[in-house]
This record gives sequence, C-alpha cells and structure tokens, in this order.
Amino acid sequence: MTDPLRIIAIVCLLLGAASALIIAVDLLAAHKQHMWIMNLVWPITALYAGPIALWGYFTAGRLSTYRVVQEAKARGEELPGKKKPFWQMVVLGTTHCGAGCTLGDIVAEWGLVVFPQTLFGQKIFAAWAVDYVLALGFGIIFQYFTIAPMRGLGFRDGIKAAFKADTLSLTAWQVGMYGWMAIAVFVIFRHEIPKTDPIFWFMMQIGMLAGFLTSYPVNWWLLRVGIKEKM
Repeated sequence: MTDPLRIIAIVCLLLGAASALIIAVDLLAAHKQHMWIMNLVWPITALYAGPIALWGYFTAGRLSTYRVVQEAKARGEELPGKKKPFWQMVVLGTTHCGAGCTLGDIVAEWGLVVFPQTLFGQKIFAAWAVDYVLALGFGIIFQYFTIAPMRGLGFRDGIKAAFKADTLSLTAWQVGMYGWMAIAVFVIFRHEIPKTDPIFWFMMQIGMLAGFLTSYPVNWWLLRVGIKEKM
C-alpha cells in the first residue's frame, strides 16, 4: 500500500508545484493582479489545490488583473471583479485565508524538523500549536494588505480590522486541517508521518482542502455581515 501511495503523493505534489509555477509565470508575464497580495495567494493556493487552483485562476483571477481593472476604469465601466457571483467572492476570500495558513504551516513544519518539539508527549500537538500561531500571523498580514487599502485604514486600525476578519476564518480552516491530519495520523497510519516523506505533504494537501471546506461557510458569513471585504 505504501509504495503506490507514495507514488500518488509525489504525483500530486508535482501537480501542485507545476500549477503554482504556471500561475506565477502568467502573473509575471502580463497578468499581475489589481490587488497585489493576490499575486501571492494564487500560487500558494495552487500548492495544495493543484489543477483546481489553476482552473480558478484562469476563470476568476484573470478578471481582476491590474490591466483589466485600469481599462475598465478608463472606460467608466463597472469593475469586472464586481460581476463575480457571491459564491466566487467567498471562494476568493477563503483562499486568501488559506494562503496564510499554508505559508504558516510550511514554515512551522520545516522549522520543527530542525528544532523538534513535543506537546503532551506528541510531536503533532506541538506542530499544531506552532502552525496555528504562524498561520494566524501570516493570515493577519495577508488580510491587512486587503482591508487597509480598500478601507483607507492606517496601520493600527488596519491590523485590528485584519485580526477581527481573519481569526475566525483561519481557526475554522485549521479545524478542518487538524481534523484530517488527526484521522491520517491516529486512524489511517496509526503513527506520525515523517515530514521528509512525500506522504506527509500529500496528507497536508488533503488537509488544506478539508480546511477550505470548514472555512468556506465562515467566510460566507463574514462577507455577508461586512467583517471581511469582498474580493
């Protein structure tokens, strides 16, 4: 079972890396996003969502490039991004949250390879604690560069608004990711998976998708009540 699973893991990880590279090249070529933080969000999203993110980028991301937005403004037209259905705006808001989670988790997990820690006798619990702190930090930074420019907020008010907007959605994301990783470690494999094993990162890819599912309804609510900005 392990060898076929490892092959699947490697294929999925390569698909994620290739999708991220395609998006990054397209962004650098001529399609930089109007909201610059999305130039980071799209490739990071592709690391775990692979071809799904690739489809999303070329379907929705291309509607919000800097050039497209400026041309629409020059013609006095409604911005193309505002024509997106609400569910797509929620998807974008959720991936925005997920990018912070993904970046935080990658840094935390590799950091714990170099400086291993345990919590309650388990390495995975220590990883979850560090993951959450770093993911929240990155998430607030990502959210700040969305909310502050759109609302015209200063640094202090922007950070407060970003914290308010990101904490709940990020926590919901981590619940989904932690839930899947708990199933993988304690039920499927019944042992912790080495972080140097491609299977671990394949499980993390699935965990990120689980996080998207648990965070999506929370982002829907946050956008409806105006705590988060529509992307």
